[in-house]
Amino acid sequence: MPNHWVEVDHPDILIVEGLNVLQTGRPPKDGKAIPFVSDFFDFSVYLDADEDVLRTWYVDRFLTLRGTAFRDPKSYFHRYSLLTDEEAVETATSIWTRINLLNLRENILPTRQRADLILQKEASHLVEEVALRRL
Repeated sequence: MPNHWVEVDHPDILIVEGLNVLQTGRPPKDGKAIPFVSDFFDFSVYLDADEDVLRTWYVDRFLTLRGTAFRDPKSYFHRYSLLTDEEAVETATSIWTRINLLNLRENILPTRQRADLILQKEASHLVEEVALRRL
């Protein structure tokens, strides 16, 4: 509804989603503790999938967006809407390999073991394995 706001104050459950929310930084040289966002979580869940599955999901989403959001001439990504199917798959795979896979390996995967619950998903998005850390 336009111009209608609902303020939620002190919710019973607050879900925080993000690729790097479980990250920590290097300890400060002076030894003083610095808080990280994950220090304030009561429970954390890490959704995991094999790299090949993640790449396939990325390429599929890229191809879908090529026919939807990328069609907007004002969009930064508009240039991708003009690619052939073959060019789009090649471009998406290149972006995945150069940027997303690197980010996954260097920044996201290292946080996996900090999660309380790890859900391993298969290509169909069904959960195939559940690992619960002793609480």
